[in-house]
Amino acid sequence: MALNTDYRTDKPEIMDDFEMEGELLRNALDKIAKINQLLGGNKLTLQGVQYLLKSFSKTDEIVIVDVGCGNGDMLRNLADFALENKLNFRLIGIDANNFTVSHAKNLSSNYSNISYNCQDIFSESFRELNYDIVLCTLTLHHFKEEEINELLQIFYSNAAIGIVINDLQRSALAYRLFQGLCFVFQLNEMSREDGLTSILRGFKRNELESFSKKLKFNNYKIHWKWAFRYQWIISKI
Repeated sequence: MALNTDYRTDKPEIMDDFEMEGELLRNALDKIAKINQLLGGNKLTLQGVQYLLKSFSKTDEIVIVDVGCGNGDMLRNLADFALENKLNFRLIGIDANNFTVSHAKNLSSNYSNISYNCQDIFSESFRELNYDIVLCTLTLHHFKEEEINELLQIFYSNAAIGIVINDLQRSALAYRLFQGLCFVFQLNEMSREDGLTSILRGFKRNELESFSKKLKFNNYKIHWKWAFRYQWIISKI
């Protein structure tokens, strides 16, 4: 059956329920993190951070916020990178699901420079949070266009250095390949359905360009990367 990917779907994902908890969610979070790492997703975000920090001293404290942090996998990768390269990172994970935040805290218990907040990113408290870099990995597609515009304005206003967004390309080929990936990784029904919906909520390059122009981002780069990802780096420097 033909698959139309001309427009983003508004279909909700099961994991959009912030009250969800339990083993099914924990399994889904860990599987998503594993697949993202295997397909090079963490590497794309790390490359974006490196690009934004290329002119900064290693002694500077850099505050990095990860919005929609999931099980904290990306933050632990950044903490390991900072340790290996003698960088001074203070890392903050934000997620609206309390169970997710608790799981991330447990997995990150050996990392003194990582903290987590259960927080609604549309809340006043998040609007008042300042940071150097904000990360948004596989999270932006969860929102509708007007919400994305609002979030990007908040990110740009509060980030001293810039924004790194790593999200899905919306395409029929990506959708079909993910169906095969579901079989290989034996994903549970929730992960399978949410993954396919995520692709249909993903982006085309022209849509990211449109957001950039509407919000008057003067210094940004958008690159297509494997596996069907866009790396969108917005610099304020």
